[in-house]
Amino acid sequence: MATALAAVDLGASSGCVIVGSFEGGWVAITETGRFANGPVSVQERTVRFLKNIMGLWILNECVRAWKDGGVETSVAQLVSEAADVPMLRTVVDVNDPVFLHPGDMAGRITDLAQESGQPLPLTPAEYARCILDSLALAYRRAVREGTQLADHPVEVVHIVGGGVRAKLLCQLTADATGLPVIAGPEEGSALGSLLVQARTVGAIHGGLPALRQVVRASYPTVRYEPDAAHRTTWDAAEKRILG
Repeated sequence: MATALAAVDLGASSGCVIVGSFEGGWVAITETGRFANGPVSVQERTVRFLKNIMGLWILNECVRAWKDGGVETSVAQLVSEAADVPMLRTVVDVNDPVFLHPGDMAGRITDLAQESGQPLPLTPAEYARCILDSLALAYRRAVREGTQLADHPVEVVHIVGGGVRAKLLCQLTADATGLPVIAGPEEGSALGSLLVQARTVGAIHGGLPALRQVVRASYPTVRYEPDAAHRTTWDAAEKRILG
């Protein structure tokens, strides 16, 4: 995790499981400081607070179950098809414990939708859209908690890891948070490990800023700008989850 996010200040290592990260030069021993929700990484005289967020694991499990049932599809295909499904029709809390174990993720989404009185997804694309919208809402909450912890505004969200291939998720994250999203590099863990090792043998010199400069100079990124037109719609969707 530390190497995957070596290139960013506030970011998310996005793949089967998302790890939200907020970096500062202090330790917050407060109720808000419980944002960490797991290990607190200390490196380069900074403290990185981590928050585990269920990720594309849910969609991957759906794809596996559908294939077992004879429906041939893929994550990439569903992300593409989800773009044509109305936004925020149905959302769930992706951090609900029901999603922790393998199994019928689509059925669990249906159960949560029924409990909250929301429309039930009917097609794989509708389930995919529900998952992507819900992940973006989880990012939104993590960013808000992180800014409260740091007590200063955030200007950009970085996404690294396999999730950068899900362009719709990157755009939805920008829309949900109201912040620009910079996606990339995809192989964050491998790249971060390589940079740390290169510095150890003297091939690269400097601290985190120097390592991050190497990343910026070596790997392309994609910037997603937020669409403010649906801000109130995101607010209302979040209330459906949080009450």
